[in-house]
Amino acid sequence: MSRIIKAGVCSYGMSGQIFHAPFLYANPGFEFTAVVERSKNLAQQRYPNVKVYTSVEDMLADKDLELIVVNTPNYTHFDYVKAALEAGKNVIVEKPFTVHAAEGETLAALAAEKGLLLSVYHNRRYDSDYKVVKQVLQSGQLGDVLEAEIHYDRFKEELSYKKHKEIGGPGTGALYDLGSHLIDQAITLFGMPKRIWADIRVIRRDSIVDDYFELVLYYDNLRARVKCNYLVREALPAYQLHGRIGSFIKTKSDIQEAQLQRGLFPNSPDWGAEQPHEWGLLHTEINGEVVKKYVPGGHGNYMDYYQGIYEALVNKAANPVPPQDAIKVIKVIEAAFESSETGKVIDL
Repeated sequence: MSRIIKAGVCSYGMSGQIFHAPFLYANPGFEFTAVVERSKNLAQQRYPNVKVYTSVEDMLADKDLELIVVNTPNYTHFDYVKAALEAGKNVIVEKPFTVHAAEGETLAALAAEKGLLLSVYHNRRYDSDYKVVKQVLQSGQLGDVLEAEIHYDRFKEELSYKKHKEIGGPGTGALYDLGSHLIDQAITLFGMPKRIWADIRVIRRDSIVDDYFELVLYYDNLRARVKCNYLVREALPAYQLHGRIGSFIKTKSDIQEAQLQRGLFPNSPDWGAEQPHEWGLLHTEINGEVVKKYVPGGHGNYMDYYQGIYEALVNKAANPVPPQDAIKVIKVIEAAFESSETGKVIDL
């Protein structure tokens, strides 16, 4: 690599341990230099050379750091990203970008003013299942797509051990959490919807944050449904696309998170390789012949995002997920809450 980018991570909870540190460590263009841990010292057990700070403010004062990963609770994103940009750092911020779209616009303007990179970690663009769905859609084998559903379901009555996700307040709940992924995928596949209807509910016994949602995204000829339910024991396929000449059905099958939880690094053999029993079903017409077949899955790889960050910083390549993309997601979320509260379809 022509340059090594020294990076600091603002938190070493699940996000830091699973989704950021392994990629900074395994990519030769980065150095996992610093981390914030207020009371524990877990990072140095796996990465002995990492510097540990007890506050984000102290880490931002480290002049060696060129890149900061803001992966703290959602409601803190605006303040920490703003502080990092004002300290002259390039920033990756976990999804959801911010609680309010106006906050995202403020941060995007600040980054542009200072000539710094600001990117949002919408890593699910790099899942094996989503990549195959995008490939089939772009192939034209479905014809004009008229209906689509994207699900992220779980079966989990108990509350999360991550207390900040269950206490209520700005930016909490399933729509901000899992919904950010689904909405980003829908927008990336189909563009920004024209209108939205939403039903957002609390269904677990002891929950005070939303754990069920259904969004209907209105396009000219397409209706895209985005759904999440924390009490689904037998899940439906994660992706269902129906077009004028064909359908494609696909499970949620990316294995990267499971590999990371087992302690593997993203340069391990068969990283992100999808298993044959998870391949998607394509039922369509090709050259006048009805075809029903399974489409081989590929490899998911979140490292593609981090390599994109490196190329953007060093070679002025395009930002893999610019803030403008993530602001659209927040606008949809804000409109969804308005729709659910009023029972109305909301124009975007």
